[in-house]
Amino acid sequence: MKKSILAIVIALVATVSCSTEKGWVKVEGNKFIDPEGNELVFRGLCLADPVKLVREGQWNERLFAEAADWGANIVRFAVHPTNLNSMGWDKTFAAMDKGIEWAKRHNLYVIMDWHSIGNLKEERYTSPMYNTTLEETFKFWCTVAERYKDEPAVALYELFNEPTVTGTGDCTWTEWKEIQELIIDAIREINPKAVCLCAGFNWAYDLTSVASEPIDRPNIAYVSHPYPMKRSEPWEEQWEKDFGYVADTYPVICTEIGYCLADEPGAHIPVMSTDVYGEHITKYFEEKGISFTVWCFDTAWAPMLISDWDFTPTTQGRFFKAYLQGK
Repeated sequence: MKKSILAIVIALVATVSCSTEKGWVKVEGNKFIDPEGNELVFRGLCLADPVKLVREGQWNERLFAEAADWGANIVRFAVHPTNLNSMGWDKTFAAMDKGIEWAKRHNLYVIMDWHSIGNLKEERYTSPMYNTTLEETFKFWCTVAERYKDEPAVALYELFNEPTVTGTGDCTWTEWKEIQELIIDAIREINPKAVCLCAGFNWAYDLTSVASEPIDRPNIAYVSHPYPMKRSEPWEEQWEKDFGYVADTYPVICTEIGYCLADEPGAHIPVMSTDVYGEHITKYFEEKGISFTVWCFDTAWAPMLISDWDFTPTTQGRFFKAYLQGK
């Protein structure tokens, strides 16, 4: 653990500000609860990076209207550090402000996702596009918390997309737990109502360490990314051991699932499978009360849900569109 973390938090959190806004999603036991006190299961779609979509001319209300038409009740903003810095923080957050307004018009909640992959403790990452620092990560979350402290539509704060120590240096679960708790504390100084999402290692798949060392903060949920090739079939017993058991005690949201056929564009490990995966994962989530968002409501980031900007569904797109609309 770097000793500078506490200093970073103190420097970034200059004031304590409490929201008086009513109507926030919260955690009770192992469930998300909506503002009316009912259990809320999130079923939605991952959007690509807002900066990418702005540059392609696809960051518009039409995207959000289509997501809602597919049956989503939440969308995920995959904010990449390098893109944020490339377009600039002011312009990027202004674009996200518009996205949040569009989401609200179509009754969609928003997950704000700090979309990096690697080892935040060592500041080593799997690709330059994910490069960030502890200081920048705290800055991002303090900025989000301050900007949206009165905006309950921004319901979930996903602290770090995919932690992994494979090829990125050492970090124990205890150390990663402490980093996450410090980020949560920084957020809560500004927005006490924020629901924070915490991921485990192995590219956010593995939550086995939660059994012995859960995050020591209230109003949090856990994240897993159970792509089909993370385990071999039959999946369910292994899912239960790796992440599913956590849903008996805490809310779990799988902020990335998805698949494509082996011969489809973008096919790669660990996402290759068939509709059989879609059938099994959705049934398992229903049995466990697990929320999810599907990667990715985009024409280029695999596995894709759409093949063009007329929103023509891919193989997984046809499956998940029918499933979501059925809900």
